[in-house]
Amino acid sequence: MTFHIITLFPHAFDSYLGESILKRAIEDKKIRVKFYNPRDFTKDKHKRIDRAPYGGGPGMVIQALPVIRAIEKALASAKRKTQNAKRPEKTLHATRYTLHVPVVWLSPSGKQFTNERGMKYAKQSDLIIICGRYEGIDARVKKAFKVEEISAGPFVLTGGELPAMLMIDVISRQVPGVLGDFNSREESRVASPDVYTRPEVFEYKGKKLRVPKILLSGHHSKIDEWKLKRKK
Repeated sequence: MTFHIITLFPHAFDSYLGESILKRAIEDKKIRVKFYNPRDFTKDKHKRIDRAPYGGGPGMVIQALPVIRAIEKALASAKRKTQNAKRPEKTLHATRYTLHVPVVWLSPSGKQFTNERGMKYAKQSDLIIICGRYEGIDARVKKAFKVEEISAGPFVLTGGELPAMLMIDVISRQVPGVLGDFNSREESRVASPDVYTRPEVFEYKGKKLRVPKILLSGHHSKIDEWKLKRKK
């Protein structure tokens, strides 16, 4: 799966994508993350992409055309990937996805991103994510492309880079091969928000802290029942 990220700050992703599971997923070619900086698609010699908003107000707005060109570049990349597919039996399947590459517009007013939505996106071969900054992006981009407005939560961030990283993480976990054991996904099994490991008991400030007895019983059905209760 390929994530196409439209962002003014691609290096903001370096640390998170360069560690642990996502790093291995990229190295093993289970996922790919490509970046498109709108500054690279402006004709302004100073690479300026922000202007004052019509109607007044504080802050600056990212111009539409550089973002539109970046999206076009991402769509062209997805199309080339499909055309270069080596296995003919998958060409039609991949073409269907390429013709309907989801374009996500990250916005505090968008639909709440959920694990279920992440599972849906994981079925795609490509996903375009637009990260806003400043006062936002000229809304005419949404007239040029069909976009899905998505929010990471009921709060406002400085930019869309953190929500994009969150989405990449959630979606990548649904891609077979990204996790060492696909069944280790908490959402696919009975899992408790509370977990324990050795030692069985230790003392802290005069108080003995123990592992719940049920987890030491070896009675798997009762352990699953305990875990389900802890999730509620």
